[in-house]
Amino acid sequence: MNWEFMGRYLPLYGEAALLTVRLGAEGIAGATLLGLVCAMIQYYKVPVLRSVVTGYIELSRNTPLLVQLFFIYYGLPKIGIPTNAAVCGAAGLMFLGGSYMCEAFRSGLEAVDPMQTECACALGLSRGQIMRHVVLPQAFTVSMPPFMANVIFLLKETSVFSAISLMDLMFTAKDLIGLYYKTTESLFLLVVFYLLILLPVSLLGAALERRLRHAGFGT
Repeated sequence: MNWEFMGRYLPLYGEAALLTVRLGAEGIAGATLLGLVCAMIQYYKVPVLRSVVTGYIELSRNTPLLVQLFFIYYGLPKIGIPTNAAVCGAAGLMFLGGSYMCEAFRSGLEAVDPMQTECACALGLSRGQIMRHVVLPQAFTVSMPPFMANVIFLLKETSVFSAISLMDLMFTAKDLIGLYYKTTESLFLLVVFYLLILLPVSLLGAALERRLRHAGFGT
C-alpha cells in the first residue's frame, strides 16, 4: 500500500466527494418531492394522472440509471434542449429516485387505518387538516426505513455519473488507476470516501426513525 500516493491524491478525492454529495443531495431532494406528489396522486386515485404515474414508475424502475443518463445527456440536445453533465446527473437521479420514493410514501399512506381518517372527518377536520395532522405523521414513520434505504441506494447510484464525464468519486478512481496503475490504493480511497458519505446517512436515518417512534407517531 503506497501511503504517499494516497496522501498526494487525497484532496482530489475530497473534491470528487463534494461533487458526489452535492449532486446526490440535489437529485434526492427532487426525487423526494416528485415521489411525494406521485404518492398523493395514487393515494387519492386522481383520474388520468394515476395512470400517468403508474407508467412513469414502470418506466423508471425497469430501465437502468445509466440508460436514463445517456438519454438525458445525449438525447435532449438533439431536440434543442441545452443541458450539462451536472444537471443531467441530478435530473437522472431524480427521475430514477422519484419512482422508489413514490412507492415508499404510498406504502406509508396506505398503512394508516382508514378508520382514523373517518373519525377525523367526523370531528369536522378538513381534508388538508386530516392529511397534515393525522395521516402524514404516521405515514412518515412507516415510510422512514424504505425512504432512508432509497437515499442510500441513490447515493450509491451516483457512481455511474462518471459515464457522462462528471468528476465524481468513481471517475477519479478510474482515472488514477488508468494513469498510475495504483489499483489497490485508488479503490481503497474510493471505499473510504463512500463510507464517509454513506455511514452518517445510515446513522441519521436510524436516529430519525427512533425519534419519530418516541414522539408517538408510530402506527
